[in-house]
Amino acid sequence: MFNKITVVGAGHVGATQALRLAEMQVAKEIVIVDILEGIPQGKALDMYESGPVMGFDTRVIGANGYDEAAGSEIVVITAGIPRKPGMSRDDLLATNAGIVREVSNAVKKTSPDAICIVVSNPLDVMSYVAKETTGFPASRVFGMAGVLDTARYRTFIAERLKVSVEDIQALVLGGHGDTMVPLVSYTTVSGIPLTQFLGQDEIDGLIDRTRKGGAEIVAYLKEGSAYYAPSAAVAQMVEAIAKDKKRILPCAAWMEGQYGISDTYLGVPCKLGTGGVEEIIEVQLTKDEQAALEKSAEHVRGTIAKLKELT
Repeated sequence: MFNKITVVGAGHVGATQALRLAEMQVAKEIVIVDILEGIPQGKALDMYESGPVMGFDTRVIGANGYDEAAGSEIVVITAGIPRKPGMSRDDLLATNAGIVREVSNAVKKTSPDAICIVVSNPLDVMSYVAKETTGFPASRVFGMAGVLDTARYRTFIAERLKVSVEDIQALVLGGHGDTMVPLVSYTTVSGIPLTQFLGQDEIDGLIDRTRKGGAEIVAYLKEGSAYYAPSAAVAQMVEAIAKDKKRILPCAAWMEGQYGISDTYLGVPCKLGTGGVEEIIEVQLTKDEQAALEKSAEHVRGTIAKLKELT
């Protein structure tokens, strides 16, 4: 169990995240930081008071600054403006980059040994902003993407086949957006290849829905974006780190030649432990999957270059 985990942002994503982590008891203390006065304090107190009912002793604290967050072992960055219908994740670029830079500078000063998990969109580029701003090793700055994207993919497959989601094994790589790469060659139902259940047209339909999974939710909500599934994805990552489980989970990691790709963040299988991203796992891809992954990397690089032009 860690001593302290901080969640930056007390909106739907951040608040749900903090509650999940408190209930999981992965740290003695959960700190919620937000610039809106009273909001993190009120939500934190409400969560803390649910402890006797839900059976957790984790202390939950709200703050408008980073003094209470000092010395955190993990910082989850959810701060930023959410998408609205018709917006892509890239449309949030300039505004959220400024927010993430401000947060990252504060984390660098108050929690210099922290592992940073980025949730703010566009996620791959915001992970880059956090790494460049903090100066932390890449192993300690990475993004939540693949766990969420894979969860959506597994959900849609299970729904179509009318089987338990627990029996769907899958892996989604690439950038967190329309260029993500669900790996059909690694998608099975209790070890049976998905291609034995569905034809290519149906599989392509599931892949397309996965890529648009976030936008589908945004279209329903009108204001804001998904938060239950993203917070569950981060919770799984945090547990792997806090308990040093060495789980292999898809994360947005800094590429240094793996899969022939460098100098960008991209969703790839990572071994997560107390060191953060302890290893990037390279799996064998088909030619089409490799090409799609490279295309996704180019899109992320292009967005990073666009951000540099804006700043």
